[in-house]
Amino acid sequence: MSFMQTIAIVNHKGGTGKTTTTVNLAVALAQNNLSVIAIDLDPQGSLSYYLQAVQPYTISEALTGEVPLTKIVVNREGVDILPANQRLADIELAMVNIPQREYLIKQLFERIIGYDFLLVDCSPSLSLLTVNALTAVKKVIIPMQLEVLSLQGLSLILDTVFGIKEQLNPNLQILGILPVMLDKRKKVTSEILEYLKTNIGLPLFSPIHTDVKAIEAPSFGKSILSYAPSSISAQDYRRVAQELLQSCEYHNNS
Repeated sequence: MSFMQTIAIVNHKGGTGKTTTTVNLAVALAQNNLSVIAIDLDPQGSLSYYLQAVQPYTISEALTGEVPLTKIVVNREGVDILPANQRLADIELAMVNIPQREYLIKQLFERIIGYDFLLVDCSPSLSLLTVNALTAVKKVIIPMQLEVLSLQGLSLILDTVFGIKEQLNPNLQILGILPVMLDKRKKVTSEILEYLKTNIGLPLFSPIHTDVKAIEAPSFGKSILSYAPSSISAQDYRRVAQELLQSCEYHNNS
């Protein structure tokens, strides 16, 4: 049995492509004959809505033990989904008073077996849920828009990750920054991309280009790889999936 790769997709800023990245990386990995589970850890349930995986039972019921995981997980496009909804916000509030509260998601993940990859779509904030995710996984991908404000926020994300690595999860590793919504018509995007390459000291994945097809895809409940498989975004995510496999030194023997 292969070792499961656990990866959190993290950025404190909203609208940075976390959910889009989680969905399309998961599907791209699944298309490589890998078993993948995507975890929606955002009370807004964006990942669940994106792939039309909204249902009564969610990760909240898994955390409380009300419903077994087997009755919660749904499959979309070859990817198992552990959905979420607004109840997760109430669960998060209740977690504050629980001893070892930073490890509750880790305890849940330890019950998830039989997958090659586990991807977590984190909430767009430095919440207790995000801290739990970073405590539970081994690796992090940071999707980032190529704009000045996103660059300013990057230091906060890195401080958070390194702080959790130091205090809660010594095995945590940043796989890299994923530039998203690249528009070659804007000079500032190439300038920020060059700054990241020369100043941050972290690996960079190949960028995801701006693509109207990627914007349309969630309206149809489909990944971009399913909705428009020949689009530039679909090609980008397939490329990044291959880079991810290389960075994880993962070899599929199936």
